[in-house]
Formats: sequence, C-alpha cells, structure tokens
Amino acid sequence: MIKKWELIESKFDKDYRVFRINIEKAISPRTKKPNEFYIIDTSDWVNVIPITEGKRVVMIQQYRHGSREISLEIPGGLVDNESPKDAAVRELLEETGYTGNPVSFLGSTSPNPAIFNNLCHTFLVEDVKKTANTNLDPNEDIETVLIPVKEIPSLINNGTINHSLVIVAFHFYFQKMNHHKT
Repeated sequence: MIKKWELIESKFDKDYRVFRINIEKAISPRTKKPNEFYIIDTSDWVNVIPITEGKRVVMIQQYRHGSREISLEIPGGLVDNESPKDAAVRELLEETGYTGNPVSFLGSTSPNPAIFNNLCHTFLVEDVKKTANTNLDPNEDIETVLIPVKEIPSLINNGTINHSLVIVAFHFYFQKMNHHKT
C-alpha cells in the first residue's frame, strides 16, 4: 500500500513574484530515508469558459514565454485574496472586457502535483457580452477571438489548442454538456 511521506522540514528558498520555491525534506515510508524536493508554492489559478448567446467561446491569443509561441487559450489567472469564482469573473473582465451570467463551477484539477501545490478551478460563464474595455497587466498582450463551440474539439485534436489546462477546462465543459443531454 502506498503511504504518505513524513514531512520533516520545509523551508522557503526564493520568491519569484507569481510563485515561491520551497525546499522540503520528507522520509520515504518504504526506504525510511530522507529525500529533498523542490515545491512550487503558488496561489490557486482559475480558467473561464465564456460562452456568448450565439454559442461562441470568447478566447484569447497571447504570447507565452515558456513555449515561445502564440497560444490560443481561455481567460484565466491567479486567485488573489478572493474566491475562485470572483477571480474568474475578474479575469474575464480584465482580459476580454466581457461579463455574463450565470457563473457556474465546472471542476478543479491539480496542474502538476509532482511540483505544484495549487489547484486550477474552471468556471463557465454564460450569455457573455462585451461590456468594457480590457484592463491588461503591463506584461500582457492579449487579442480576443470568438470561436464557435462546435469547433473546439477539432482545434484540440489538431493541436491549435495545446495548453493542457485549457484542454482540461473544455473536458469539464463537454462532460457537463453531455451530462445535461442524458
């Protein structure tokens, strides 16, 4: 049987503005030996699937420094001293200028439990409309694009949408939509 490892030490190493690195020592229940791990300590994240009355998804394109590519994604970001639902509504408005109602929770996932200690929460916002200008962070360049919902699966299959957390968000969405059909 797999057992939890006993944490014997956790110390802060370095702060990188949007995340911190912690060095943790834990004892293996199998070998009884201590091992060192580097944990990325960060706030929870949110993703938002905004759907217009015409069944289009309000998506964003932005340059991502990690991949050095322009990525087709959904709005999202850090939860900042607020509920995940409030963060989702805020990120949608800031990145796209869209608002809508109702706002529904679709699910949460662990981005990478090997090194991250946070969750990514996905919300569906329906009947969205453009109600404001964007309010981008200084290091964000975002273009809003409207994509018909029915095209999303093929954009995932052909690799146009390749951000894993965006794919998981659409998994939650299509699971919910298929559940309502039965």
